[in-house]
Amino acid sequence: MAGKFEVYEDKSGKFRFRLKASNGQIVASGEAYETRAAAKKGCESVQKAADGAPVTEV
Repeated sequence: MAGKFEVYEDKSGKFRFRLKASNGQIVASGEAYETRAAAKKGCESVQKAADGAPVTEV
């Protein structure tokens, strides 16, 4: 099973997303958004940006 994005409402009423690996571990999380739709767009942005992104050492 592949990882998945989850969109949820936090304690302050803002919407956030997290990326979970197939084992259930959270591997990334997003900032707070005002709407659920904006949080979903944040997920989509991460998906697009990560596609083929190289790993670099700094």
